[in-house]
Amino acid sequence: MGRYVARRLLQMIPVFIGATLLIFLMVNVMGDPVAGLCGERACDPATAAQLKREFGLDQPLWRQYATYMGNVFAGDFGTAFNGQPVTELMAAAFPVTVRLTVVAVLFEIVIGIALGVVTGLRRGRPVDTGVLLATLIVISLPTFVTGLLLQLLLGVEWGWIKPSVSPAAAFGELIVPGLVLASVSLAYVTRLTRTSIAENKRSDYVRTAIAKGLPRRRVITRHLLRNSLIPVVTFIGTDIGALMGGAIVTERIFNIHGVGYQLYQGILRQNTQTVVGFVTVLVLVFLLANLLVDLLYAVLDPRIRYA
Repeated sequence: MGRYVARRLLQMIPVFIGATLLIFLMVNVMGDPVAGLCGERACDPATAAQLKREFGLDQPLWRQYATYMGNVFAGDFGTAFNGQPVTELMAAAFPVTVRLTVVAVLFEIVIGIALGVVTGLRRGRPVDTGVLLATLIVISLPTFVTGLLLQLLLGVEWGWIKPSVSPAAAFGELIVPGLVLASVSLAYVTRLTRTSIAENKRSDYVRTAIAKGLPRRRVITRHLLRNSLIPVVTFIGTDIGALMGGAIVTERIFNIHGVGYQLYQGILRQNTQTVVGFVTVLVLVFLLANLLVDLLYAVLDPRIRYA
């Protein structure tokens, strides 16, 4: 197992470099960041040249990337155009988005898997049809529509929650935003679990366990559920990075100053250092989440062994 983890970590290096290079190139073709610094009025040539020298924008693109990656490996993600280090922005934003993502993933695991197991065991019955219809509606609705509706009903009309999350962003305030963020993924987890349970329920090892006289709960939890969760774990693992990076809409609706908010501000102001720095960390999160998913395979299915 240790050799497998070491090999996977080494494989992440070229993937990380390739992903960050692509992000760096894409961000640098968004426009002229110096024009964004000067606002509506165009910078005079002397000021523009000084700003480009200060932020290294006068260098060739390959040298800018090499300098940036060297600083990243030294723990320096650069400085935003307002003079604030990007690491300070990360220290303020990432804890908020991590809490929001934890709430969203808990909704996926608890509600999504529970509904998937119930509908998978009762395939074709009214409860199965009702859940399938509900998940189809959730998938069809854009996240901003779901978020605005819940904000209007629960926050404005009924007063059950605060329409806007406070700067502290405690777990209690993130329940509804977490549900909005997880809504589409929760529907997919439910459907994926249902399909996997329904297929594995007819497998030989399940029939053998039933024929041995094992209790129904043990057959479901120890035999059926563990094997059925492998595709679900794969989806949730890859969804963690997507949730953190895709929280822009949810954070904008509920005024949450997390990663999505900082990315939106960085793109709006053409702040390349902020955008590239945050996306670089999200790439690392995505790679580590995929490694964790692969290691969980061996826990769920004892037949899987890594050399």
